[in-house]
Amino acid sequence: MPSEFLVYLRLGFEHISDLKGYDHILFIVALCAVYRFKAWRHLLWLVTAFTVGHSVTLALATLRLVTIDSALVEVLIPVTIFLTSLIDIAAPAEEQQVKAARYKYGLALGFGLIHGLGFSNFLRAVLGGEESIVLPLFSFNVGLELGQIAIVFAVLTLSAVMVGFVKMKARDWILVLSGATAGISLLMILERLTT
Repeated sequence: MPSEFLVYLRLGFEHISDLKGYDHILFIVALCAVYRFKAWRHLLWLVTAFTVGHSVTLALATLRLVTIDSALVEVLIPVTIFLTSLIDIAAPAEEQQVKAARYKYGLALGFGLIHGLGFSNFLRAVLGGEESIVLPLFSFNVGLELGQIAIVFAVLTLSAVMVGFVKMKARDWILVLSGATAGISLLMILERLTT
């Protein structure tokens, strides 16, 4: 029988990488759109800032210390994707890395707070009658972080193929990737506002 840590680690990894819940994947893709492998350390810190943000609200919401209307959270999540995509599209190519270093940590942390509220509904549902949520919460977050790192690696690999082998201009690839995440997130916003 697997340990409690491994059970929740797997749940966290599977939750972030589940294609049915692609909104969180889209956010990571939008966050990664302007980066290449050489900036992996910076990107890892960005993803960790996102994890810190969603860990805080995940804990608070799971403990029911913070409650926010889930319908509002479900609309705000694609809004974070849309805004991140627009920032990637709007920044001139030569200034993207410099500008990103100044504000993207705060952006990732802040948007992580919103995503954590979305994760909390899932985690509360699976926790059931656990006596303590400290270990499940910690291992779930570690699983989320590992899943996010896997998504980052996949996006960086795809970007390397498109720019290095297909010979697409880096700026054009950023526009394609960010445009796709912006378009999908806009559709999600409209769908969630009308249901």
